[in-house]
Amino acid sequence: MSSLLVSASGSACLRCSRSQRLRAFRFFSKTAGAHSRTNLRSPTPSDAQALASLLDQGGSVLTGSPADLSKYNVDWKGEYRGESRIVVQPKTAREISRIVSYCNGERIGVVPQGGNTGLVGGSVPVSDEVVVSTERMNAIHGLDTDSGILTCDAGCVLQDLHSYAAERNHLVPLDLGAKGTCQIGGNVATNAGGQYFYRFGSLHANVLGLEAVLADGTILNVTSTNRKDNTGYDMKHLFIGSEGTLGLITKINLSCPQLPSSRNAAFLACETFGDVLKTLTVAKEELGECLAAFEFMDRAVLRLVQKDHRIPVTCSADSEGLYPFYLLVETQGSNDTHDSEKMALFLEKLLHCGQIADGVLSQDLSQVEAMWAIRENCNPATKAMGHNWKYDISIPVSEYYDIAEEMRERIRNVRPDALCVCWGHVVDCNLHFNVTTPGEFEEDEELTAILEPYLFESVVRRKGSISAEHGLGRCKNEYLGELAKNEAALAKMRMIKGMFDPRGILNPDKVFPTC
Repeated sequence: MSSLLVSASGSACLRCSRSQRLRAFRFFSKTAGAHSRTNLRSPTPSDAQALASLLDQGGSVLTGSPADLSKYNVDWKGEYRGESRIVVQPKTAREISRIVSYCNGERIGVVPQGGNTGLVGGSVPVSDEVVVSTERMNAIHGLDTDSGILTCDAGCVLQDLHSYAAERNHLVPLDLGAKGTCQIGGNVATNAGGQYFYRFGSLHANVLGLEAVLADGTILNVTSTNRKDNTGYDMKHLFIGSEGTLGLITKINLSCPQLPSSRNAAFLACETFGDVLKTLTVAKEELGECLAAFEFMDRAVLRLVQKDHRIPVTCSADSEGLYPFYLLVETQGSNDTHDSEKMALFLEKLLHCGQIADGVLSQDLSQVEAMWAIRENCNPATKAMGHNWKYDISIPVSEYYDIAEEMRERIRNVRPDALCVCWGHVVDCNLHFNVTTPGEFEEDEELTAILEPYLFESVVRRKGSISAEHGLGRCKNEYLGELAKNEAALAKMRMIKGMFDPRGILNPDKVFPTC
């Protein structure tokens, strides 16, 4: 058996199998307490004073122990923890420019942070880097109601943008369960997807322009309110999904469609996953251009959710009153009578053909929101159970649930008490596969070894993606070259990173493998 050798810096030698090597990398990425990058230095109290001097009125610098700054050092899951003692809260792009320029000159790592709602450890320090929080950069500069283009700062909370747009009869084309906390800059930096991806596309399709601060302090202004601009390279796309490794996004131009005058939803139950797939086909055929969302939840996750929410479709044959699979289908349109009739005919056809076991239609907007509350509680309900292993993956729809069954069988003998729960955006093949160990908030290394990298290898074997929405961060960065990108693509990505951030100060040890 090959051996695993680890240097003092935390890097693994290559005298080991790929699976061993990847597990070792994941262990070190979570527990790093000192810089593994010899080119970066730790910031000092004098650096904090220097950074404070670069801020105008309204900005601030927070200092203290990592525990004092735990809001910025610990991720949403409580899994990834940094050691930062300096958090800078600028108000403007010009202030960020000064901050980043100083850190670049001093070779100090910088971690951009929005709402810190990510699930892959991408927005918290690995070590003691300076955190640049955009929470004070929350100005909404306006919505052009003629063109439907919203301009705002990166620190705007997504829910605030929803409210602002709705007051002007428009909608933000991104909707997430974390919208009350997440910030639009972080959403763009991670290319967040959400439940209306099928209807409106990704942020690549909806961001028209942006402003970003580069590693040397340059403010790159590629903002635009033109829907069509074919003048050379489209620079904004480099920053969408870059996870803060190429620059700090400070301003965004976002396309916002008209608010639909009609919203209808159905909450459906299926006995088999084959019926889920047939229902999806019928939804595309019968609902057509009105189909906005098609969300999936399995019985295991709704067992957790029903502690706080009533499930509107129940099964008398099950001791807990639940069917094996549930779907939330939403339509959006401009004619409520027409859309309601289409949804009713859709449900009637499904019941007649036996593709659903039961279902209910919303009668008003409050019932639509109640159905969504069930779906959006999947994540918090799972988190509350104990330690979570959360996997955001893309799988061909024909094999969408196969991987869940495969992984349940794989972990059954190791941790029979572990819960495997699933939900996701089945219409765009995005599965949220979660494992939780009830009552235990410490990671089980044996269970982790069972899950990784086997799960990711299984995804790639099915021609899927190991990251559908949340990015790579610290959780999956070691798999980038092994399982996600070929050698040529990875080399070009490194080349781009080197051009934009030659000293490697921006969100170090994220996205790219650490050796």
